Amino acid sequence: MSIEITRLFDFPYHQLEKYNLQKSLTTNYNGEWKSISTQEYVDKANAISRGLLRLGVKPNDKIAIISTNNCTEWNICDIGILQTGAQNVPIYPTISKEDYQYVLSHSEATYCFASDEEIVGKLNQIKGNTNLKEVFTFKDIVGEKSWNEVLELGKDDSNQAEVEERKNNVKTDDLATLIYTSGTTGRPKGVMLSHRNIVSNVLSSNERVPLVYGEERALSFLPVCHIFERMILYLYQYCGVSIYFAEAIDKLSENAQEIKPHVMTAVPRLYEKIYDKIYAKGTDLTGIKKKLFFWAIDLGLNYLPYGVNGWFYEKKLAIARKLIFSKWQAALGGELKLMVSGSAALQPRLARVFAAAGMPVMEGYGLTETSPVISVNDQRNGGFKIGTVGRIISDVEVKISEEDEILVKGPNVMLGYYKDPEKTAQVLKDGYFHTGDKGKVENGFLSITGRIKEMFKTSGGKYVIPTLLEDKLKQSRFIEQVMVVGEGEKMPTALIQPNFEFVKEWAKRHKIEVTSLKDISSNPKIIERLQEEVNNCNHNFGKWEQIKRFKLTPDEWTIDGGHLTPTMKMKRKIIKEIYTDLYEQMYDRT
Repeated sequence: MSIEITRLFDFPYHQLEKYNLQKSLTTNYNGEWKSISTQEYVDKANAISRGLLRLGVKPNDKIAIISTNNCTEWNICDIGILQTGAQNVPIYPTISKEDYQYVLSHSEATYCFASDEEIVGKLNQIKGNTNLKEVFTFKDIVGEKSWNEVLELGKDDSNQAEVEERKNNVKTDDLATLIYTSGTTGRPKGVMLSHRNIVSNVLSSNERVPLVYGEERALSFLPVCHIFERMILYLYQYCGVSIYFAEAIDKLSENAQEIKPHVMTAVPRLYEKIYDKIYAKGTDLTGIKKKLFFWAIDLGLNYLPYGVNGWFYEKKLAIARKLIFSKWQAALGGELKLMVSGSAALQPRLARVFAAAGMPVMEGYGLTETSPVISVNDQRNGGFKIGTVGRIISDVEVKISEEDEILVKGPNVMLGYYKDPEKTAQVLKDGYFHTGDKGKVENGFLSITGRIKEMFKTSGGKYVIPTLLEDKLKQSRFIEQVMVVGEGEKMPTALIQPNFEFVKEWAKRHKIEVTSLKDISSNPKIIERLQEEVNNCNHNFGKWEQIKRFKLTPDEWTIDGGHLTPTMKMKRKIIKEIYTDLYEQMYDRT
């Protein structure tokens, strides 16, 4: 009898029954890939459950997991926690110790699994101000308790019957996890997601997976504490996909060449970086090789799916794929069939060029509060439309309000915000979740047109949608990050973080001497060149929307620096505070 999947911990058992993979989860330890089978995955998860019961964990207790990288241990602990009727509280590793304290205290977590010394160092400074009884580490750290102690505690299977009883008592509508949104402003909110929320989203998203079940390999590197990658990992388990965890983002290409993945997920910023690196290598070529490279790029930038460009274009594309794009494939292992993008808008030029290269990026849309997928592109059955976030998945209803806001209803919509009925009531109205995003649906395809809260009004009473300007500007290779500002001011302006790597190369080619990031952001010739990029952008917008002035920031915008959330979204309020002096200069107030 096949297993009915109604709770998150049912996924490994489904995989065991249907595929029984020898390499279910694989992590690189000190340069060596080590795999566990589906059977070992289930066995170890049960051992964690038994160990937690012996530690006194009760139903509805909260247990945190904080890991710098995705790993086998995270998934084992996740299933082990959920089987006891407790809830998993994943925490971003990169947030401050003060935020650790807030999330741990607010969730009332009693235990925590942590990956390494850096995280434990932060935890040790604040755990006295929380309800934590114990921290268990994935890596062996002197003076700290290892997660192996919980496994050892659960080695004796005499209380497995109690684990089974706990599992049987977990209902599909029960709370499964608290996910604290990274938040671009204010304290993070604890999004309450039930087993049904995420399970329904996995099963509906499954209809858009063009893979051969039981035979594919996936490379995972987006933070699993984010619902996007976490849902994807459950989806892989459901589809019998062997999951390999990348060592780090900077080892992505190296790891991909080792494991030869068929599928991977990423955020747009990463696809931009991959493209920029490929483009930079192309500029270093000479002669006919260089001409062929840029011929292929130009061809890719004009790509349209389903042979719309005609037979002659397709003929040229076949040549470009053989001579140029095959090398792009090789850099990521040579067997990639599919890449998925979420969390922010993907530039259409990237969707075109990667699809032309035979590595299509399927852009989707969703939020933590919707578990997360609302819509996603799918190459099959005419379901791939560049510039959109695809067709809405089954079981999910989307309605566009009179203000063009995207409203969502379905089994994937959260239970609410933990301990915050007021904020819950603000976004859950008449059964619909109010996303705060503006959009439209045409021919079944959903497009995102802006963000309601990020639209601002100038002192002249004109509305400006900063994201439209920002997306256009970020197509420039000179620009890494940009934030358009000007609420209540006479005109829009922009804070720009240059793409320091590219600008350094450009400066070298033009015999401009720069030795530091500060040199780059204040060099008149570089500023003049950036002005050209801003002018090109302005041609696409009305006079009231155009960026009249800009300033280059002298440092990189990073997660650690507080500029960006862990999913690479801008913290607008904080960026404006960091660069108050530059902001004031743009409006002649210094």
